[in-house]
Amino acid sequence: FSGAQQTAPVMVLQANTKREQGKKAQLSNIKAAKAVADVVRTTLGPNSMLKMLLDPMGGIVMTNDGNSILREIDVAHPAAKSMIELSRAQDEEVGDGTTSVIVLAGQVLQAAEIFIEKGVHPTVVVNAYFKAMEEALKIAEELGVEVDVDNEEDITKIVRSCIGTKFAHKWGNLIVDLAIKAVKTVVRQSGTNVEIDIKRYAKVEKIPGGLIEDCVVLDGVMFNKDVTHGEMRRVIKNPRIVLLDCPLEYKKGESMTNLEMMSEEDFKKALESEEDEVRKMCEEILRVKPDVVITEKGVSDF
Repeated sequence: FSGAQQTAPVMVLQANTKREQGKKAQLSNIKAAKAVADVVRTTLGPNSMLKMLLDPMGGIVMTNDGNSILREIDVAHPAAKSMIELSRAQDEEVGDGTTSVIVLAGQVLQAAEIFIEKGVHPTVVVNAYFKAMEEALKIAEELGVEVDVDNEEDITKIVRSCIGTKFAHKWGNLIVDLAIKAVKTVVRQSGTNVEIDIKRYAKVEKIPGGLIEDCVVLDGVMFNKDVTHGEMRRVIKNPRIVLLDCPLEYKKGESMTNLEMMSEEDFKKALESEEDEVRKMCEEILRVKPDVVITEKGVSDF
């Protein structure tokens, strides 16, 4: 016994943390990636099938879009999470090929499995991947065709190829025309800079009933609301619109407020005071003679 002071071990990881190293971890990553690829493999191609998913809200989703399927899957393996992130990045950057990129990544990793088992160092495999990527980019440059965005026929071919494996392809040109018109509606161009932000400027409003042929692209803003009074106009041309960021109702007390009512008259007076507050707000709004009033807050029943 040397008498040296012994120190307690420092715990960096949690007690139940599982850690894998070396060849075992590499093969585990490949198996996890292959498992994710197998989930969406049957949704690719002309004989693809739809997946029925149960979302967190309890609703049923039927789709064969790779990103839509994988974002509903809860995984714990880091390699599987990386595959799902790959699908999300493909969807944001390109908008198509979310299933293909997952299946391709799974096959590429599977091709490297035999070399890992033979003892080839992972850095050698990664360098081979980079060389393959360079060759693939060269071939893509040779096979690539320049597209004129002003040519309606070229754009139509591209969009039709994107929805060819989707459930909506049975409606053919109808969906293609809607998609092209929607993008042309939200495109923003300043000089040589072109911005197409469909997630910010385009919205799909779903209304029960009707046919798919009833779908249209509106150049404007849509609110799925019905009239609340019989005298409200159904059609207003060139309206004066008021946008409010405050509620159209009486303001509640910021601190705890108690009302002591001794009779029915007291209750009526309280209701009348609320109506007076709402009436004053309405009178101020009517001074600008609006046709439509839009507020993001609550509206009083008075």
